[in-house]
Amino acid sequence: MGILEGKRILVTGVLTDSSIAFHVARLAQQQGATVVLTGYGRLSLVERIAKRLPETPPVLELDVTDDEQLGTLAARVSEHVDGLDGIVHSIGFTPQEALGGNFLNTEWADVATAMHTSTFSLKSLTTSLTPLMKNGGSVVALDFDNSVSYPIYDWMGVAKSALTSTARYLARYVGDQGIRVNLVSAGPLSTMAARSIPGFKDLAEHWPERAPLGWDISDPEPAAKAVVALLSDWFPATTGEVVHVDGGFHSTGA
Repeated sequence: MGILEGKRILVTGVLTDSSIAFHVARLAQQQGATVVLTGYGRLSLVERIAKRLPETPPVLELDVTDDEQLGTLAARVSEHVDGLDGIVHSIGFTPQEALGGNFLNTEWADVATAMHTSTFSLKSLTTSLTPLMKNGGSVVALDFDNSVSYPIYDWMGVAKSALTSTARYLARYVGDQGIRVNLVSAGPLSTMAARSIPGFKDLAEHWPERAPLGWDISDPEPAAKAVVALLSDWFPATTGEVVHVDGGFHSTGA
């Protein structure tokens, strides 16, 4: 019996089979969970990728910046499962104008898009689905270390800092419902989202040599395993936490 046996998990952010979210969904199914996916934009692509999972899950359309879609989400999820035990937030977007060293020249409209999509969406996604989490559960969001600044990451780094704070406050306000909120801060991975960041190779270049355990930018499974662990009942008293899965890079100095 797997550690997610009988759990019902909603996973966002599956774009390709290299996505961390894809491997979360795969491992969750292997550990006994029933999975529902959401997708945005290229929904047919998500549906094709979903067929590569051990069992093909339903795929629901979701734009996390669309209040109407958020308002109907719980009802649409309920067509496939009779409740939820876990939510995986793997959503982030920053306009190119807010990346790549353009920090000082970025307009507020682009920053606002980054914050709405990458940060506020954790709160809006969670609150839209809490009616389905009657027995409590676990919310896990994917993060990136934001204790320091990185070249080219710019306003996405700011959005990730805000995501960390949002998770703490969310944990405070949903804890009385038995819902835990935690983050997995993964090292740089060669996903579609990462490759869209100008200069991603520069960001990732020194990670493997500085991480005490080393780091493989092509392997999303360690991060996915951490997400699945946090979705399970093995962390019953952990909330508002950031679990680093980066080979230990965040703990090292120059």
